Amino acid sequence: MAHENTVEAFRLAVELGADGIELDARRTADGAVVVHHDAALADGRAIVDLAADELPADVPSLAAALDACRGAWVNVEIKNDPAESDFDPGDLVAELIVAELMRRTGDRFIVSSFRLQSIDRCHELMPALPTGWLVSEVRDNTVVRTAERGHVALHPWDPVVTAEVVTRCHAAGLAVNTWTCDDPVRAVELASWGVDGIVTNLPDVIRHALHPPPRF
Repeated sequence: MAHENTVEAFRLAVELGADGIELDARRTADGAVVVHHDAALADGRAIVDLAADELPADVPSLAAALDACRGAWVNVEIKNDPAESDFDPGDLVAELIVAELMRRTGDRFIVSSFRLQSIDRCHELMPALPTGWLVSEVRDNTVVRTAERGHVALHPWDPVVTAEVVTRCHAAGLAVNTWTCDDPVRAVELASWGVDGIVTNLPDVIRHALHPPPRF
């Protein structure tokens, strides 16, 4: 298997039949957007302190990552956590991501973030761009807040998803894309409740569980 958030991983996901691909976007010191899960490299250097050409070759630009994902939905997660070194309260990273997506036609995107203000900024800049709020818990007002701010989806952590959560989201006009489920039995249960998307590290396994081959 390929290492996460690399061009090789995205190409492999497409080959394994993934309907969509999730990737993590961060900004560099020179205003580029690259794809990397953590705020720092393995050697401890913060990505936000480095120019794009100072990064290892296996850290792709957002543009290169999106090119590798062609043919699949792409969920671009904005990494802008107040607890991390690259936090930007002005949401420049959101503006840079929207600018890249605006240059593309024919591709299918949704932009998500744990930081509600980041997807608010995306929606403000490009109202037609689908946006979803990533959450690790679903509070009483979570669904209402997501819908009222013009977002189209809620992206809850798998263990907090229940049939009731799915029903409430759908009643509010929100899609439900849950993360991260690698258990085929759980995936079938989620599908039975009507979830719209499942983020997984095992797309071939989960796809087989949801769409088993016919028995003759």
